[in-house]
Amino acid sequence: MAARKGKKRPPLVEAKDLGIRFRTNRQRPFRARFRESFTAEGRQARRDRGPDEFWALRDVSFTVQEGEAVGLVGRNGHGKSTLLRLIAGVMIQDEGSIKVRGPVAPMIEVTGGFVGDLTVRDNIWLAAGLKGLTKRQIAAKFDEIVEWAEIGHRLDTPLRHLSSGMKAKVGFSVITSIDRPIVLVDEVLSVGDRAFRQKCFQRMEDLRMSGKTIVLVSHQESQIERFCKRALYLQHGRLVNDGPVEEVLAQYVRDVEQAVDEAAEREREALAMRARKAARRARLESEAVGMPAAASAAAPTVPAQASKPEPVEHQLELDVQVDDRPAGGETNRSDGSRADG
Repeated sequence: MAARKGKKRPPLVEAKDLGIRFRTNRQRPFRARFRESFTAEGRQARRDRGPDEFWALRDVSFTVQEGEAVGLVGRNGHGKSTLLRLIAGVMIQDEGSIKVRGPVAPMIEVTGGFVGDLTVRDNIWLAAGLKGLTKRQIAAKFDEIVEWAEIGHRLDTPLRHLSSGMKAKVGFSVITSIDRPIVLVDEVLSVGDRAFRQKCFQRMEDLRMSGKTIVLVSHQESQIERFCKRALYLQHGRLVNDGPVEEVLAQYVRDVEQAVDEAAEREREALAMRARKAARRARLESEAVGMPAAASAAAPTVPAQASKPEPVEHQLELDVQVDDRPAGGETNRSDGSRADG
């Protein structure tokens, strides 16, 4: 009996060489796929393009003991939410193994299972039933769920008329009311207003003090430090650190700052490259018209003025008979009479 009492319990979560991959779903035309399969040029182009799949997680091994609170840290797209889904059992790994010894309460998508056209009352029954509660259990916890969510005045309102914060409050209340030994939390504590977040923090404290096993994902370092003593650091789908939360967060912050500096340096290099290309293009254009590049860049652009037309001289010959007689002379009329001038 003494030996049985001193026997160490197996971990509630145990992952070994865990890996999962996804396809990029590139839609390639049949003609292009045929060429890539049966021609040397096509096969080379496919090798240059790279694989049509990627590993979201690879070679991940860790354990979580009963009553332990573990934080998951890492940048966006590095595998944190995927790992929670593997623990929850909604995804299946491609390699390795994962054992979860006990039912799970996943707070990954708190409004998952809700239907906008149903009332709040109906959605509470629906979501709780989908999480595995019986009718008797839902009826026993219904008033507690409504009271914590502060939604009693909207029970018969269609869910679609509620704000996103109120929907999250109802979902969080439903999930945390479920008595499960393992609780998975994915960025839920960052939604809603200040009062809602404070209520979430208090509920998380109650879960931790009651001995629940918690796996928490958050980009807020303060939340990880508040609820967890240990953290896992995922980088590009691989576990790069597993240790005390202060040590892991310090490495994570250093890596993020380094990545930000490298991105800024790449941006500066790209700007400098564009400036050099623009200067080279201006030099080539100026050389094409025979103007020095510096003068071409400095000289203002003046629209060409229309040239003035040259004057044209025209000679006009007129056949006119002029009388050479002096003024005041006589002029004969047609009838032979004289007319004085």
